Amino acid sequence: MSEEKMYAVKNDDGKYCDCEYEKFLPLSDAYCPAIVIEDNAKAIARDSGGHVVTFVEEPKKVVVSPEEAKNIDALINAKSYQQVIAFATFIFNHKNSKFVKRILKAITNGYTITLPAVDTKYLVYENIGGNTHGKLVLQARWDHPNHVFWNVSSQLLNGEEYRFTQEEIKRLKLKKYETKAVTDDDD
Repeated sequence: MSEEKMYAVKNDDGKYCDCEYEKFLPLSDAYCPAIVIEDNAKAIARDSGGHVVTFVEEPKKVVVSPEEAKNIDALINAKSYQQVIAFATFIFNHKNSKFVKRILKAITNGYTITLPAVDTKYLVYENIGGNTHGKLVLQARWDHPNHVFWNVSSQLLNGEEYRFTQEEIKRLKLKKYETKAVTDDDD
């Protein structure tokens, strides 16, 4: 975040000083309401009876997990010392200064919640040719937790038993086969 600031002069009627026309106008009508030098804004405010309004760039929000967000909200809405101590315990259990700084920055600047990544699943198959009636597909299917069964079909099947994560594909040594990413919407 840059430390540059901009200033405007606002009067008691809620209108802003337009530096181009030297009069107070609604903000939407003001041609040049912003001033980059604070002393100039103070001088205009003193001479015209308004007050200085400072504009600063909104800080970038910190990305936090749902658990971190829950703890930050608990601190912000704490109504007792015990709730504050619970947050302090959450912070100091991590013993990582970067983590603590990130959480404190999230409290100060605001935060957005990142949702846990959903593991993409893949169909694992190989086209094996076929006869004149159509092509055949050899497709991997779970038989039980550490065993793959191969199914022959005229089309790719998309049940849960046919879906593998990248980690499972690697562990079961299926990387040499073709893959197709699928989602729950593909059912």
